[in-house]
Amino acid sequence: MPFREMNREQMWMLPPTLGEMVPMDHPARFVAEFVDGMKREDWAELGVDADGDPMGAPAYHPRALLSVWLYGFMTGVRSTRKLETACRDQIPYLWLTGSQRPDHNTLWRFYKNHRQAMRNLFKRTVRTAFRMELVDLALQAVDGTKNEAGEDAPPANLPPELAGKKALRERMRQAQETLEGSDRLKQVNLTDQDAVMMKTNQGITLAYNGQAVVSPVVAEGKETGMLITAAGVSDDPTDYGTLGPMMKQAEETTGVRAETTLADGGYYSGSNLEECARRGQQVIMPEGQRQALDSLYHKDRFDYDEANDRYRCPEGRWLSFFRINRGRRTMTRIYRGSVAVCLSCPAFGVCTKSKRHGRTLKIGPQDAALRRHRAWMSTEEAKRAYRQRKLLVEPVFGIIKEQLQARSFLLRGLNNVAAEWSLLATAFNLRTLWRIWRTQAPDPEFTNEAQRRIRPPKHVPDRSQLTNGAGFPTCVTRVIDAATTAYQILQRIRMMPKRLAISHAH
Repeated sequence: MPFREMNREQMWMLPPTLGEMVPMDHPARFVAEFVDGMKREDWAELGVDADGDPMGAPAYHPRALLSVWLYGFMTGVRSTRKLETACRDQIPYLWLTGSQRPDHNTLWRFYKNHRQAMRNLFKRTVRTAFRMELVDLALQAVDGTKNEAGEDAPPANLPPELAGKKALRERMRQAQETLEGSDRLKQVNLTDQDAVMMKTNQGITLAYNGQAVVSPVVAEGKETGMLITAAGVSDDPTDYGTLGPMMKQAEETTGVRAETTLADGGYYSGSNLEECARRGQQVIMPEGQRQALDSLYHKDRFDYDEANDRYRCPEGRWLSFFRINRGRRTMTRIYRGSVAVCLSCPAFGVCTKSKRHGRTLKIGPQDAALRRHRAWMSTEEAKRAYRQRKLLVEPVFGIIKEQLQARSFLLRGLNNVAAEWSLLATAFNLRTLWRIWRTQAPDPEFTNEAQRRIRPPKHVPDRSQLTNGAGFPTCVTRVIDAATTAYQILQRIRMMPKRLAISHAH
């Protein structure tokens, strides 16, 4: 078959506008609608004066800069230099900025000055979805993921600022003070002192623990996606200390307390179960040490003799009260069996391997709640509900890391990383809302009148509306008029040399 003719120098008589080259359902248009729909108080929360400063040279409009950052995060572009390049040669960015081309310094200053306040944009996406009745808050899932810190590979030689002995000693002194002021840290990174060594899919590396609470999105009676209702970052590799704060943040953002929360075994603890019971929320999470729970000699299989305050093991031996261990907030009762009895027991080596103390039981104040939760988790209802967890929250992290290109953080410091994670959650929610926006009518409280006009018509207009009085299509008439004007201009240009020659002759 023949090839299509290709002409890179082809000229257009009527070049299209940028708006004509951006489809009506393009995500850039949704970002523009989201930003243009912000009210004066929304800009005030970002620390931006909506009216600008009448003095000085005109500055880039904050609507353009914010649109660039939001669309960049939605499409996996977070570097200021890559955004600068995109604003020069990518049509959606050119349309968002009105054909302006902010450089990377301008973009960075805006991001640096307002990124902490941009967390309010995340709340706005959640409340918008909640107002449109898109979120099913009867169920939510919480989980965490390890993202690498923004740490460069160590150079072969010391950087110039550390080449001197005095500067090196000062940096070492700061690191030593950080270690002495923390009971948890065993080592500190000089570049990002808040980052902690964590186990990730790429191995053990400096990372942060990104947390998210996710609820299903329901549109037209069926689930169509996920929405993040709470987002946070922790410098602790474990998850169990973040369950309460994340559930509280989700409730503050939505204004509704979810009935059921799904969590994995990393959040399992008696204190978390007690807090959920106190809040009146049902939590479905398995016990982390499942292998020990299935043992024939798990402490739940020991019978308590309340009259004599002692426990009987599955082999019929007795464990007597030994002492009370007092912690910072709780007290643990210790029960021990006789060493001689345990050594002669046929279960020795399986039940216990201690030759000094025999079998020991530690009974805390939360053991009763743990036993009740284990009994609940063994029911088919709990197992069926828990199977929804991996379908609800784990795809969110996969989309953020793969499609939003956020396997590692670009900023350093816990506070800055938390702001970056919040903006990633905002971008994820915007993607979810965009899919619904392009198929549904606009929310009157979410958009303004000018932006509603960008939507494609819901019906095909009558053909009479597309013709002029003579019956010719309006578009054809406009093309003929434009061609006539262009022909007249070309004729005048061709006549200019003749007129110049005549004038020189005279």
